[in-house]
Amino acid sequence: MHSIVRALAGCLLAFGLVQHAAAQTNWPEKPVKLVVGFTAGSATDVTARLFAQKFTEAWGQPVVVENVTGNSGAIGVDRVAKATPDGYTLMWSGNAAITILPSMQALPFDPLKDLTPISTSLVMPSVFVVNNDLPVKSIAELIAYAKANPGKLSYGTPGVGTPQHIAGELFAHLAGIKMEHIPYRGANLTDVMSGVVPLGIQNAGAAMPLVRDGRVRGIAVTSLKRTSSAPDLPTLAEQGFPGFEATSWFALLGPAGLPKPIVDKVRAESLKALADPELKKKIAAMGLDLVGSTPEETRAAIAADIPKWAKVIKDAGIKPGQ
Repeated sequence: MHSIVRALAGCLLAFGLVQHAAAQTNWPEKPVKLVVGFTAGSATDVTARLFAQKFTEAWGQPVVVENVTGNSGAIGVDRVAKATPDGYTLMWSGNAAITILPSMQALPFDPLKDLTPISTSLVMPSVFVVNNDLPVKSIAELIAYAKANPGKLSYGTPGVGTPQHIAGELFAHLAGIKMEHIPYRGANLTDVMSGVVPLGIQNAGAAMPLVRDGRVRGIAVTSLKRTSSAPDLPTLAEQGFPGFEATSWFALLGPAGLPKPIVDKVRAESLKALADPELKKKIAAMGLDLVGSTPEETRAAIAADIPKWAKVIKDAGIKPGQ
């Protein structure tokens, strides 16, 4: 009798597993939320919407971008970390909340334990831009201006703990100047254009269209090499700061425990999107480079970047309130 019960239980378990696998294979069967931690119109948001459209077309279900802003993307990441791992809540995350903020504040999530990496899709530098009326056309002139006008130089970024914030503080530390940090909630160059904030450090995706239109003046990029979208714009490394690099990357993530079939399906579709000629043109115009890493490579990048940024933050003396 016991053997019959055990056999029946085994059959039921196997049937349940088959049903579970089938449900994952048929995923998605309803709309999917793609959480973005920054405001509409930011580079994070714009790129997320490009991928959301491709996913929608491929899966026949709406993939809806949800902007959950605040704390440099960390509020959105926390929302995803606490979501049910069924594939219906995913994250399009910048690197700030998961690799920089852990060294600046206590977070309600662990980037390596509470999230499932899917793929790092894109990477891009930031751009130092100045108001057109500021008498500055290079990093050397910016340093000279800061020293000649103590207490007058401020700079805007997408928020505390973003790569742009860290780039600004590291630059000020290395250059021996003082700059006041003005954090915004995402891409905001309006105040730089009007002169309220003389300097902005923003993602190339947000900054370069305004640089091309002549509404602000670009003076440097934060990548080690010049970007193809702005080959005439020199790096900080070229302008007296060898080895200076502070880039942003965007990754697809899910809650911890996200089933592998869903992870594989999302990554496979993201790679198809990266190979699409029209999407590649749009991404290149924004100053981004394609990546398309594996989940393991994404996890390794997060694990390596946390101590890297921690050292930069410590060496530059960056405090959470700056």
